Amino acid sequence: MTMHAWKAQPVGTILRLAAAGLLLAASTAVGAAPDGKPLKAVPFNEVKITSSFWKPRIEANTTGTLAQCLRQCEQTGRLANFARAGRLQEGPFQGTYFDDSDVYKVIEGAAYCLAHHRDPKLEARIDEIIDWIAAAQQPDGYLNTYYTLVKPQERWTDLFQMHEMYCAGHMFEAAVAYAAATGKTKLLDVARRKADHIDATFGPGKRFGYSGHEEIELALVKLGRATGEQRYLDLARWLIDVRGTGPTPGQGDRDPVYIQAHKPIRQQDDVVGHAVRAMYLYAGVADVAALTGDADLFKVMESIWNSVVRRKMYVTGGVGSRHGGEAFGEDYELPNDTAYCETCAAIGLVLWNQRLLLLHGESRFADVVERAMYNGILSGVSLDGERFFYVNPLSSRGTHHRQPWYKTACCPTNLVRFVPSVGGYVYATDERGVWVNLYVASQARITGPAGGLRLTQETDYPWSGKAELKLEPEKPGAFELRCRVPGWCRKAAFRVNGEAVDPPVRDGYAVISRTWKAGDEVELELDMPIERVQAHPAVVNNRGRVALQRGPVVYCVEAVDHGGRAFDLILPRHAPLSAVPQPQLLGGVVTLRGKAHRVPPLDWADRLYQPVAECREVDLTAIPYYAWDHREPGEMTVWLPEAGGLEP
Repeated sequence: MTMHAWKAQPVGTILRLAAAGLLLAASTAVGAAPDGKPLKAVPFNEVKITSSFWKPRIEANTTGTLAQCLRQCEQTGRLANFARAGRLQEGPFQGTYFDDSDVYKVIEGAAYCLAHHRDPKLEARIDEIIDWIAAAQQPDGYLNTYYTLVKPQERWTDLFQMHEMYCAGHMFEAAVAYAAATGKTKLLDVARRKADHIDATFGPGKRFGYSGHEEIELALVKLGRATGEQRYLDLARWLIDVRGTGPTPGQGDRDPVYIQAHKPIRQQDDVVGHAVRAMYLYAGVADVAALTGDADLFKVMESIWNSVVRRKMYVTGGVGSRHGGEAFGEDYELPNDTAYCETCAAIGLVLWNQRLLLLHGESRFADVVERAMYNGILSGVSLDGERFFYVNPLSSRGTHHRQPWYKTACCPTNLVRFVPSVGGYVYATDERGVWVNLYVASQARITGPAGGLRLTQETDYPWSGKAELKLEPEKPGAFELRCRVPGWCRKAAFRVNGEAVDPPVRDGYAVISRTWKAGDEVELELDMPIERVQAHPAVVNNRGRVALQRGPVVYCVEAVDHGGRAFDLILPRHAPLSAVPQPQLLGGVVTLRGKAHRVPPLDWADRLYQPVAECREVDLTAIPYYAWDHREPGEMTVWLPEAGGLEP
């Protein structure tokens, strides 16, 4: 579908789309692949999560993360800023100029929670906040509490630094989500007036400029899809096209590399600059490519993807190695103890790769989604949902801990909207059939090429590679069931109604074609051995080291399991390792057990060299990386030195 196929839709149409679950999440986007075979994600509200792994996390998101975010937004003045800008309360602006965005993300997260479970008390609280937001909107549609309360004469004068468009983008996403979850369009009306104001201010023949912190691009596409308003889609495309063609207002001598504006989008082939901004930008570029079929943008996405995944991504799915500028470094610049790996960047990586998956239908993109979800994102939130990592290093001396909040609170408020939307990443459809992208125990209502289908998935993933899919089509019909074979899996077996089958694998998906009827069952088993993973030799910090991975889960070792020390452990190359379920540990995990060597501590006072100390054999326990820092403070490392010896 081209951009010009869109037409404005009345509110009634929006509500019908909302009732059908078509507006709820970024993952509901429809791709338009170069081969003309798009995928459409099954919306998360059509997927009931029953997983013993994900269900507790979704519940903790509501009871812990959402409650914490609302409480902190109130205590820090983020909510009061709207009431003050709307002259409902007296008082000065509190906080930082981009704090409006946190409130919008919390509303979006609340919308997803309400879509799972309608809570009248929570809904009333969000409605009140929306009333304050509406009161803060200016007659011309402008809305930003910092500029209204602090610098009313300086609107749109510093797009490089001041996040006006970024905040607007998060408002658009929140408005679409809340209208879909509740049927209430007050915030959507506010969003449309703000988008109309931006469209009247910027664009061809108007003012030139683009956001220093990308996000509005993908949000305008989401708003355009929800409302059918062509101008929003056109504006998203224009903002991408003009990026890097000239300095944006407020740029001055600031480095354009930091905001991915060092050259026009179609000339970019290497990921640079602030990691979160880059991921949001390329998610927006993927959205525009989906709407336009622009071949140049598809080429850019492939080049940038290779830059990120092949040369600049951590084994945990974290991206952005440098603290300076929260930025990508050079190729293979992946330090462990100083890794930045902002939680928001991992979420952005998932948003981008989900879009690429829908565009191309290739499992390599789902592999990245899965790696980041189970490692780089989940590490960012505690098991109870109340404490957070902004930075996710792969090595720690015991001083890095989750916090209940941050002055810059983008990560907690990003987590609150991501976790309850995970169901939207599990399944997709196209004109050929149904796609199983992730293995998550769930019940889904799917409209496929052969009509309505109820699909039940039973699995103990990620701890087990076994899964059972039960299909209940409304009527018998022929279509393909495509089951992803993850990149980490070396061997996969399939059975249909108890009989072994050997389906062809295309683009990383096993394709089972048949006429399906109610009661059909597919069993699959993904071989899930413990893997020793090594890094490219150019990653100097990991030379002679290995990481442990089983299925999608990356592991680490903590001092608490090893007598108070973790950095002096050496993993012998041939030491056997076993997977040991521990349902009472860290919310229920599978640990890895085996033998390691320990280097005894030496006295280095007044010494530069001394003889090698004799190692001794000790028990090794590795836990999932996402679960570290939940027990005693102490050393942690993902990458272990490897040595020969200790034959099995």
